[in-house]
Amino acid sequence: MAGAVMELPELRDRRWVFRDRAHAGKVLASMLGDYRNGNGLVLAIPAGGVPVAAAMADSLHLPLDLCVVSKILLPWTTEAGFGAVAFDGSVWLNQAYIDHYHLTPQQIEKATQEARRKVTARVRRFRGNRPMPEMRGRPVFLVDDGLASGATLRAGLAALRREGADRLLVAVPTAPALGALELAREADALYCANVRGGASFAVADAYQQWYDVSEAEVEEILKEREVL
Repeated sequence: MAGAVMELPELRDRRWVFRDRAHAGKVLASMLGDYRNGNGLVLAIPAGGVPVAAAMADSLHLPLDLCVVSKILLPWTTEAGFGAVAFDGSVWLNQAYIDHYHLTPQQIEKATQEARRKVTARVRRFRGNRPMPEMRGRPVFLVDDGLASGATLRAGLAALRREGADRLLVAVPTAPALGALELAREADALYCANVRGGASFAVADAYQQWYDVSEAEVEEILKEREVL
């Protein structure tokens, strides 16, 4: 399945285009006016995707919920990953990264279990016993604060397909050009306001204000919208 990449040409190859994540969500919403007041569903990947998705959902008057996914981190970093674990326990691995970094089976297993524990804890904290919302027959937007390796979004898309989603759209404020094209093949469409080319890419470079979103902030956003 292959989808199109929808972007804002005036933001192409620019940096620091969003004031913060909430502003980025509003810019994404401006690209999605046809879905306003419809039957769509906005699913945020916590933690960083939540303020983006909340602003987007508010602007479009669509319900907000979560798709809990966590990166499987490389042993020597707290940022870069080589795969991801989704809310249903499924695992997506980037074999090219595993080969490139010569990761051992023991390293892979340890990092995967750590990600699995994080996902389990976040599902318990943010979803409790609430089932996933009905997704069949409606557009479902999977939202994060940016696309880097794409591991979390790929894992999330696959898990949502298994949950019955039959129209999946990715919405991210910023992404590398090649990464956006590759991920669009996994979705029905990909919306990205700020597509950037070049050899190097960092999600944070799209934002004037950038910080790690805490789980407490996620809870506050969800409670304000009566999701929790």
